[in-house]
Amino acid sequence: MATTTPSTAKRTPIKTATTSTAGKGPDAIALLKADHRAVEKLFAQFETARDEDRKTALADRICLELRIHMTIEEEIFYPISRDFLKNEDIVDEAVVEHAAARDLMDEIEAMKAGEDLFDAKVKVLGEQIEHHVEEEEEDYFPKVQKTEMDLRAVGARMQARKDELAARMDTSQGKAVQ
Repeated sequence: MATTTPSTAKRTPIKTATTSTAGKGPDAIALLKADHRAVEKLFAQFETARDEDRKTALADRICLELRIHMTIEEEIFYPISRDFLKNEDIVDEAVVEHAAARDLMDEIEAMKAGEDLFDAKVKVLGEQIEHHVEEEEEDYFPKVQKTEMDLRAVGARMQARKDELAARMDTSQGKAVQ
């Protein structure tokens, strides 16, 4: 079975007037912002954690949450919003920022707290994510909100995919962190 990537998947613009799921589901931008706030809380918890096992568990949870978030953005939100935005550079920059964060997450996930550079890598990841979130919330999202994109229909798709990913990915570490 062939898989599609966000760049090769056939994109169908989702507009309020032409979508049967119009008005159903969570607002896509509200869903993404809620993810941003949840990850910010995890980074804050990491900053105050002193126990190495807790720090490792928090870092793993941060990476898990970011992977799920980035997947729903890359598979659903970015391709659909690209169809509505006149400036595709904003989408391209977000994809590149995700790739950089993903590389750093790979390094973090291969480590444990107490190892050289572990804390520094988590801190730098937090700074990268903070920058990315700021750009999305202050520039990207407002531009999308000015389009005809049905944010609730897109949000419904994103929530379903997020639920699927969370069920498939190992969340046992995250449950221990709470």
